[in-house]
Amino acid sequence: MASTPNVNTATFSDFVRLAPYMWTQGVESIRPEARQSGIFRVGIFPANTGNTREYNEFDTNEYASYKGEGDQAEQSRIQLGYTKVGRVYRFGEDVGITWEARNQGKYPEALRRIKDLAKKVSARMELDLQHRITFGTATSYTDMDGRSVDTAVGDTLALFSTAHTLRGSSSTYRNRLAGNPQLSKGSLEAIEKQISENTLNQFGEKMTAPFDILWTTDDPNTMNTARELLQASAAVSAPNAGVPNVYQAKYKHVKLSRVATDANGGVDATKAKYWGLASSDISTAYLDVLEEPNLREPKEITDQKALGTDNVEDVSTDTITYSARGSWSICVVGSRFIHFSSGDGTA
Repeated sequence: MASTPNVNTATFSDFVRLAPYMWTQGVESIRPEARQSGIFRVGIFPANTGNTREYNEFDTNEYASYKGEGDQAEQSRIQLGYTKVGRVYRFGEDVGITWEARNQGKYPEALRRIKDLAKKVSARMELDLQHRITFGTATSYTDMDGRSVDTAVGDTLALFSTAHTLRGSSSTYRNRLAGNPQLSKGSLEAIEKQISENTLNQFGEKMTAPFDILWTTDDPNTMNTARELLQASAAVSAPNAGVPNVYQAKYKHVKLSRVATDANGGVDATKAKYWGLASSDISTAYLDVLEEPNLREPKEITDQKALGTDNVEDVSTDTITYSARGSWSICVVGSRFIHFSSGDGTA
């Protein structure tokens, strides 16, 4: 394999070869915490199928019926749950490489700009995914671009509520922990009890589903508490050595570093103690990607044509442009797959 050119002595041809490499480095520096968490079901939004997709939930009855000798068996009941429509949105940013940068040896600076550019689309995907939790106590929020983002689930309530409704029953369920305590052994048991009593199908019947994810923000105290609970070799606060830790390997800890942020991605300390449990098995939160974050190079570079052709070099500024693009749909249909505490002790 050829050695990587020194960016401090690079030529323009070196710059062209290094740009995709720096792009890859930039993309890989963004950890896909939410995308790979299991909280969201990740799929592909097929090209040429429009810009919307309908997402549905449905249940069958939980138990079989008695069948007498020679009797016809009961038909399984099916209850359609709620429906949400997800819409694809496209994101992008450009970076210009000036004539001066190309002709005065400013390639290190230009390559850094491309590496920084590479982070932005992937980071925006993560921010938008995690903001479904950040703003999960509201039915909408205004994002950094001034767009109103719908965060209501299928029953028109916020993702985290104390009275979610069902389509085939008058029963309701909650997925916000009473008192909103910080993460501890006691509050973890309390949220497990809430899950046991509030995981219902559309008929109002109790369901059993594995909850396998303990998610937190990147608050050090909350993260360390999660690790102590899950990784201790003995029971937490056990008076005697050798007492088993019932939480060991019970959950996967997922850190969501962008939850405690405002709509612009700035720090929001009021959300620092958010935490909860989620089930990857019954999740109805969807991320469908139409266009993975990608680098669009100037045509004359890709085609090895002379600069200034094909109108790629701006005739007024002599600047060529590298572009980052990506498009995806995020849609959350129901709420029973995720439980939440704000950790601020509010009623």
